[in-house]
Order: sequence, then C-alpha cells, then structure tokens
Amino acid sequence: MIGYYVHHQGNGHLHRARSIAAHCPLTVTGLSSLPAPDGWPGPWVRLPRDDAGDPTAFGDVTAGGRLHWAPVLHTGLRGRMARIAEWIAATSPALLVSDVSVEVALLARLLGTPTAVVAMRGERTDPPHRMAYDLAELLLAPWPSTLPEPGWPRHWRAKTVHTGAFSRFDGRSPAPAHEPADSPRLRRVLLLMGSGGRDISTTEVAAARAASPGWRWTTLGGPDGRWSADPWPALCAADVVVTHAGQNALAECAAARRPAVVVPQERPFGEQAATGRALTRGRLAVVAARWPQAHDWAALLEQARVHGGERWSQWAPGDGAVRAARALADAASAYQGRAR
Repeated sequence: MIGYYVHHQGNGHLHRARSIAAHCPLTVTGLSSLPAPDGWPGPWVRLPRDDAGDPTAFGDVTAGGRLHWAPVLHTGLRGRMARIAEWIAATSPALLVSDVSVEVALLARLLGTPTAVVAMRGERTDPPHRMAYDLAELLLAPWPSTLPEPGWPRHWRAKTVHTGAFSRFDGRSPAPAHEPADSPRLRRVLLLMGSGGRDISTTEVAAARAASPGWRWTTLGGPDGRWSADPWPALCAADVVVTHAGQNALAECAAARRPAVVVPQERPFGEQAATGRALTRGRLAVVAARWPQAHDWAALLEQARVHGGERWSQWAPGDGAVRAARALADAASAYQGRAR
C-alpha cells in the first residue's frame, strides 16, 4: 500500500498523481481535499481544508520559519493531519508520497512511515524544504537528468530519480508538424493558462493578439479562457503554444511536441524562473523572462515556429509516469514486511 498526498492548488499535482497511480503495481490511496478524480484506481481519503477562514487569525503559520503552512489553532489543519494520521495507523502504508507538503512529509516520517517527496525546481534550501528533502527516502524529479537543478547537495542527488516530465497525455501519438499550405492561412496560437495562478492581464493578451497579424489566438484556462477537460485536440491544432513554466503545462505541451513560447510566472522559491532557465539550457523552447511587449510577439511566434517542437522529446521521453511508478513501488517493496 502506498499513500499519495495530492495538494489542492491547481491541477498539476492531481494530473501527476493520476498518471503515476495508473502504472503502479501496488495499491495507491489518494489523500487530498480534492474530490477523487474519475478513474482513480484505488481508495481515496478526502481531507479537510487547512486554508479556510481569516488569514489574519492564523498566527505564525511558519513556526518561526521551520514550516511552510501550519496555522495556529486552525480546526481544518488539525482535522487534516488527524485524518492522515488515522489512515496511517489503520493501514500501515509502506510509503507515503508528498506532492507536495513539507508538513505532510514530516508527519508521515514522525509516524514511522517512509516518505517520497516530489521535488520542485527553484531555491529549495530554506529550512522547511531542506528538512523534507533530507528526511525523504526518495526524491522524484519530473525533469531529465541531463538538465538537473543546480546547487543541490550530493545527498539529495544520490536519492533522486529523474523521470523526465510526464502528463496524462503520455502514450498518445505526438501531433505532426503542420505542413505549409498552398495558400496563406492564419497560423494558430494556443495560450495555455493554468488554474493555480495568473500573472497576465486580458489587456496584455489583447495587445499581443492585435500585434500579431496572421495568427489566430485561442485561450484555454485562466479566468477569461474556456476550460477543457481534454485540451489535447487544441494542443495538436496549435502551430505555437504560449504557456507559463508550470510543470504540468510544459509536460502536456511536450507530449504534443508543439513549438512553444514559455513565459515563466512569479511563483514562490522562483520555481518557474528556474524551469525557464533549464529550458533555455536545453534549447527546448523560446523563453521570455517576462510577458513580452506587444510589438515583439510576431517575431517571437515565428521564432518558435521555426524552432519546432521535436526537442521536447528530451524533456518528456514518454515513459516518465512508468519510471516514477516503478521507483515508488521499488521503494515501498523495500519496506514491506518491516511494520511492527
């Protein structure tokens, strides 16, 4: 039995968990305040939210800088952690995966449960991250070993499994490159927004659209774009994808092998900026440090189109979820039968 904690912000953690659980030979129990997704292969434990209420009443949520989110006297947090502890006591899992929460990883380890932590790019040497990464038996890095995160200590690297990026679309045939038509046509831009945050205004998008004649823009996600349960057709139809540098969005773009303009957004610990630097090192996409000026968009889109998307195979080889599931099953099997 493996427990898999799924953070509730955005959809990337959930998509990653679903991809891994689908390939895992062991039973995987999901633990999250999100509802169980369709097709989840094992049990699902619904957790209370730990972020409801007035933030000003939460007290010192970091416990003096040693944790990331531990609001004082918060009934949701107390119930959440109690429910996880009850589940661990009842089932004696061989491994708990944290994707991602320092506090959940710490709780599991204090209860004698080996932990695996899904690693994130960016500056993770603050005390809470260092503690979680130090205590983990295994670090899952959903990026290729050829583009490691700089500055990691040796003992982190020694227990890291680099799976490459993976998504729910792995296994589908990548989209073929669009052949030039005999007559001019509007090229297609897919602006792929996330649900976990947004740094781009509708005014900026409108200006980019107006400044790129010959390109037809479609937006998926974000407060002003339509939502699609399956963006694969839109990805495959795009000549260029414009997206942020979140792991899930990039993995989906990479699975479709689409040319991309990547604009990292502001995130804690510089996660997306670090991902953008890795993409630049690997020459995988056109990366803009910030949302470009309107007059730059036509040239950027053409640059991305010419660059193409075939190099995405280095980022997302197609079997990342299988590699992750195998690594977790191997780690769990190493601890099977040791419960007392």
